Order: sequence, then C-alpha cells, then structure tokens
Amino acid sequence: MAVKMFAAIGIGSTVTEMKIYEFSARRTMREIESISTRISLGLDAYKQGYIGSRRIEELCEVLRDFKRIMESYRVDAFRICATSAFRESRNRLIIRDYIEKQTGLRIELLSNSEQRFIDYKSIASVTTGFETIIQSAAAIVDISSSSLQISLFDKDKLITTQNIRAGSVTTRERLAPLTKNSSHFEKMVMEIMNHELAGFAKLYQKDRQIKNLIVVGGNMLELLRGFSKNSRAITTVTRSQFQEIYDQVIGMHPDEIAARFGVPEDHAGAIVPSAIFCRCLMENFGVDTLWIPDYSLCDGLVYDYAVKNHCLTNFHNFDEDILASARSIAKRYKCSQAHIRNLEGIALDVFDRMKKVHGMGKRERLLLQIAVILHNCGKFISLENVSECAYNIIMATEIIGLSHAEREIIAYTVKYNTSPFFYYHELTANTGLSESEYLVIAKLTAILRIVNSLDRTHRQKCRDVTVTLKERELRFSVVSQEDLSLEIGAFNAKASFFEEIFNVRPVFKQRKQI
Repeated sequence: MAVKMFAAIGIGSTVTEMKIYEFSARRTMREIESISTRISLGLDAYKQGYIGSRRIEELCEVLRDFKRIMESYRVDAFRICATSAFRESRNRLIIRDYIEKQTGLRIELLSNSEQRFIDYKSIASVTTGFETIIQSAAAIVDISSSSLQISLFDKDKLITTQNIRAGSVTTRERLAPLTKNSSHFEKMVMEIMNHELAGFAKLYQKDRQIKNLIVVGGNMLELLRGFSKNSRAITTVTRSQFQEIYDQVIGMHPDEIAARFGVPEDHAGAIVPSAIFCRCLMENFGVDTLWIPDYSLCDGLVYDYAVKNHCLTNFHNFDEDILASARSIAKRYKCSQAHIRNLEGIALDVFDRMKKVHGMGKRERLLLQIAVILHNCGKFISLENVSECAYNIIMATEIIGLSHAEREIIAYTVKYNTSPFFYYHELTANTGLSESEYLVIAKLTAILRIVNSLDRTHRQKCRDVTVTLKERELRFSVVSQEDLSLEIGAFNAKASFFEEIFNVRPVFKQRKQI
C-alpha cells in the first residue's frame, strides 16, 4: 500500500476542527496536523433556531483555510461532517448549500445516531483497554449542547443507546428565567436528571450494575484540566475527587469559570449544568470513577476511513454492536427469538446466493439482517395492524450507527413484508426516498417475504434449508418430516413478487429424511 493522506473535519456546536493523518505501507498511522478554531454555531442554533450569517461567514473562512492546508499536504481523501448545531437549525439545508458553493467542499450532515456511533469509534480508538472496560456493564455518556446520550454496554456488546433531551446549553437557557440563585438552579437540574435516569434504569438498565462510566463533552475535559496537568491521556476521577471539584465550581459565575479554567465566556456557562449531570449520573449508577477521554469527532472519522480502506485492522466489530442494539429492541417488544434465529441464517444465505443478481453490498446485507430481527415487533402494539405498528416503532427508535435513510429502508421493508407493496411513484409522493433507496427496499422486501414464508407457523419446521441458484431458479431444498402445507402455500403466494423484482423464480422442494 502506498502512503496515503487523509483529512477529517468536524463541525461541532462550539469547535470546528481538522486533523490530517498519514497512513504508511506498514499499516501504521501518524497525525501530522491538528487545527481547531472556536465558532459558536450552537449558540445561534439553540437560542434562535437558525445559524446567523455572521457565523456562517466565519465558518466559510475557516473551511477555505482548511482547504488550502489540505491542498498543501496533497491529501488523497477527506471527510467533513457537521453535527447537532446544523441538525437543530431550521435553515440547515440552505446554509449547507451556501457553504458548499462558497468553499467547494461537500458537507455531510450526521444524524444523531450516526454522530454518536462515530463518537463511540473515537472513544474506542483513543481509549487504552476499551475492550476490557465494556466487558462488564459500562455506560458512555455524551453531554452535548442540546441533549445527553447514554450508551449502555454489557459483555462486550452495545445493549441500548438512548437520547435525553437535556443538554448543557439548552438546560441552562430553559431554566435561567426560573432560577433564583445557584443552589436553586442546581436543585432544578438534579430533579430533571433524577427523573430521566429513573426512567432509563427501569426500562433499560434494570438489574445491571454499571461499573465503568465514560463521560465526554460538556466541557468536562477543560474543567478537569484546571485541576490536573494530564492533557492527553485518559483522565480518571474518583467520586471524592469529583465532589471536591464540584463543590468549587457549582456556585461560580460563568465569568469566574472562564477566568479560572481558560474557557471562552460563551462556553463557560455549560460547565455547571454538565457538572450537575455528572454528579447525578454517578449517584444514580452507583459508580465510583469517571473516565474522561480526550477525543474529537475527527478521531472517529479517521479510524472509520482507515478501516474501510484497509489501512488499519479493525480491533472491534462495530457492526455487531448495531446488531446487538437491534436484538435488544426485538427483545423489548417480545419478538420470537426462535423465529428470528431460524430466519436470520436463511435470509443471509439467500442474499449471498443472489449477490450477482441483486448487486447489493455488505451494508445492505446488514440492513436485511436488522429487518429480519425486527420484522415482528409491531405485534407488541397490535395483532391486527402489525406492519404499520412495526414501521412506527422502527422510525421512532434510534438504532446507533444507522442513518435516518437506512432506518427508513428497514422500516419500509418490515412494513411491506405483510402490507401491499407501494411502487416508486406511490411511495415517494410523501417521502424523500431516492430511486436507489427505493430499489433497496424492493429487493430486501422480496427476500424478507419469501424467507418469512418458510416459518409461517412459527414452529421452525423448516430448519434444514439449502439454498442454491441455478440459472433463473432459486431453489429451497427443505429436509423435514412434518406437514409443510401452510409453509408451501405461503411460499407460493410470495414467489411471484420475488420473481417480479429479481426475474428469478423461487422453487420449494421438500425432502423426507430416510
């Protein structure tokens, strides 16, 4: 592999940063440039609902400078991602178009789940012993300006990730008119957080004892650096150490915090609510130590690029975390685990056998697998209107690592598993789906329908299934001694749609064991 240069640019609520990395033929990576500048996009977005022209011009100028630096290094590739400040702005599409026209740089707007997934990769990439930390119950808590994200891990797997609409800036702005003094503000924030965390514990944490708590964002790193000289490594703080810091800052005015910790005044106001969040988290989860990693969104973007381009070996299977999150959702909505296990392998086998026909890739294979896992979740709400309920559950549930469009593909695939299929002009009349996304929905739906028919009775009578593609026939050879009349009837009913989509005829053949 020749030496490659990659630039990652993260446009955050308060900081816009660029990192440039060099990847060598020996699969080593080296940071050769890191530049950041503070632009308070979040103050506009959260206060007035849109980002003003002055800050947009500031951002354009910064991005032009970054572009000149990238050109001087002759980077092979770059990726620019914007996060919550852009998401929360009602003029996000307008300003993105303007910035792209002014700078010639394409900006990717991350959904909340995509941003948290990249943050998760960033934390994993800079945290020594990350795999050990998440072996036992652990939580990553990301304090942003507008919300708080809790990702719960257990036995090396992501169990759930939930977003609480209480951020360091929005909480301060919302409660400021009600505040009498600093202790009153502290009491109100704690009441809100204790209520939210009690709900999280009841629904998701249950009897898990969280042993490790990793907190990022909320200017907590800047706060701790005011008490420690540890600048790049993981900063760990015991409960007693944190309480000592907390007691010093809880009553401080933002001006005092800015002077004490060297934080810009317009960001200093976020530190007190963030500190209160941390205290509530430690008390509710019962942990004795906070881990505060020094990372940025750029670290995750660089790691993602390195793995996808085979510049670095993936030390953790992040796709398995997406699947684990989907399985947790299926369990929550009482989906039949035996039914899912029976269909999952068959569906992936069909996908692999049909690869040259459907032309889809690894990512679509993952979406199919998630659709199989979640296809019956709607029964939790209604046995009569399963497909519509399943669609609404999936669209309302955040699945970390998936974009909004990917979640929509899964939701429609699950919906059309049992509902009449809508063709392109019908489906896109009220959605923003592209032609390529529509085709993925059609193909995944055809596979899910034919596979689901093999377990029509949910008794797993078709356990031993061999799938082979010969010319224009996809043959399902089933070894079973049982009466498969219902399965054969369902299979034949779904075969015509499968043939319409792929121009391949599904054929069912039952073989009796001797």
